Amino acid sequence: MEINNNKRWIAVYGIIATVLVALYYLLDLRFFDSWEEYIPFMKKLSISLFLIALIFLISKIMTKVINAQTHLEGDRYNLLRITRFLAIVFSLIVVASFLFQNLYAAAVSFGLISLVLGFALQAPIASFIAWIYLVFRRSYLVGDRIQIKGFRGDVVEISYLDTSILECSGDYLENDRTSGRVVRFPNSLILREEIINYSGPQTPFIWNETPIQIAYTSDLQFVEECLLIASSKDFKERYSQYATSDNDLWAPSVYFRINSFAWMEAVISYPVEPKDTTDRRNRILRYALPLLNEAPDKVKFPEGTRR
Repeated sequence: MEINNNKRWIAVYGIIATVLVALYYLLDLRFFDSWEEYIPFMKKLSISLFLIALIFLISKIMTKVINAQTHLEGDRYNLLRITRFLAIVFSLIVVASFLFQNLYAAAVSFGLISLVLGFALQAPIASFIAWIYLVFRRSYLVGDRIQIKGFRGDVVEISYLDTSILECSGDYLENDRTSGRVVRFPNSLILREEIINYSGPQTPFIWNETPIQIAYTSDLQFVEECLLIASSKDFKERYSQYATSDNDLWAPSVYFRINSFAWMEAVISYPVEPKDTTDRRNRILRYALPLLNEAPDKVKFPEGTRR
């Protein structure tokens, strides 16, 4: 639908530009001599509208190229935003040149207006500068899971002034599933706060861990083997493209610790995609618990006040 709509706008802007440039030359015909007083204004108006139509035609062509050639969602989103922004800026320049005959007067007027707006719109200007920073620094992209100032969620939109994220966890959930709430914060916040990007470009995974309470009398080596088998099995099924025999970078590990209730905890540490944390924990437990329960003589779980 979006591709067809883009093609339609390319055709519309192309027709408009053609008509306007034809009108510019038609005004030189003797047929319009009776309108001699208005012809300079009409020619200037037609050429200005032609330039605006041409600018938006080029922007639509660039949009089509970006959609066809750019495969990463975040990069495509940023390039489209830049294309639209430049089209608006160049169109405003054309409008300013049409309104002001004297370029010096236009520059002075623009400077005075900018000075007044600079004082009145400090916050929006800071957010816009932060958007430019985001485009070039790529602190986060659309689709990334981020955390900033207590907010955590998946980036769904980066506009010129604010960022929208689809919240995960939040006030009502104890896991990493999306809560359904959309959180918007000004882009200027990134200039004052640290940003945690769970979907960094360097690695596809973050590390997570899941504890299981066991008794001191359990066979620790057997427990460790069961947890490693469960984690490795799920990794090969879920992330088969990374499960190579010579790659130990994503190998899970198990360690033991004492919890506050005097039980021992067997903790499995494993890599996981940021948006798969809850499901991967559930899958590991579904694989591991049957293995542990099959050997009650080796593994004992908390039961009442017994240890």
